[in-house]
Amino acid sequence: MSGTRSPSETMPDIRSSAILVSHGQPSEPDVAEAELAVLRDQLRDLLPDWQILSATLAAPYALQAALDLAGPDPLIYPHFMTDGWFTKTALPGRIAPVKARMLPPFGVDPGLPGLAVRWLTQELAQKGWAASETCLIVAGHGSGRSRNAARDTQAFANAVQARMGFGDLRLGYIEEPPYLGDAVVNAGERAICLPFFAARRGHVLDDLPEALDQADFTGLRLDPIGLHPEVPNLIAAVLGKAQLVHSAPA
Repeated sequence: MSGTRSPSETMPDIRSSAILVSHGQPSEPDVAEAELAVLRDQLRDLLPDWQILSATLAAPYALQAALDLAGPDPLIYPHFMTDGWFTKTALPGRIAPVKARMLPPFGVDPGLPGLAVRWLTQELAQKGWAASETCLIVAGHGSGRSRNAARDTQAFANAVQARMGFGDLRLGYIEEPPYLGDAVVNAGERAICLPFFAARRGHVLDDLPEALDQADFTGLRLDPIGLHPEVPNLIAAVLGKAQLVHSAPA
């Protein structure tokens, strides 16, 4: 008997497609593409019967190439922290020529504050600190042209604070007041800075540490929340739920 298989036996049964889209880094588009691809590959492991693609807006033709590969009606998952200009104007304009369904951005996921609470609880336990005696600083991007960025960052911080009761909650931004360097002044040694960012590029490597250093911040500096190990599971659950809702009979 021949060992040759028919195409239907050798090709994977792809039932759904999703494209992860982030801003990327115009100065180094390939680096940001590679970092987003790490998350893409993690999602492929979690959703083996899906076609998961990724693209940054900063890499020329990357999004169009992903749309060409995705097939009909893909899910678009914006790996952005706030629902601002990029998710309301730039990204919809780029995908408008094709039929696709855009989901809410990563940063407004209702499950994200819970992830942060679990993470911060672990960090407090390791330090032996009580939340009521600790200052939490949420560091965000902010925006000079829209209040949406600060609105969504504040909503996240408020949700975390409601569950944890930090002694002091502060927000600091890179591109609007209150600026991060001002927000962390006199935060004390029992302080945690949580970057409300999706990746490690750009501001997280340069502006955040510079602002903290200039303010002599001596507290705990966490990685961006978008790099937490639970993030792939969070996104996989969102994709699965979105597909179930779409495929449910009317």
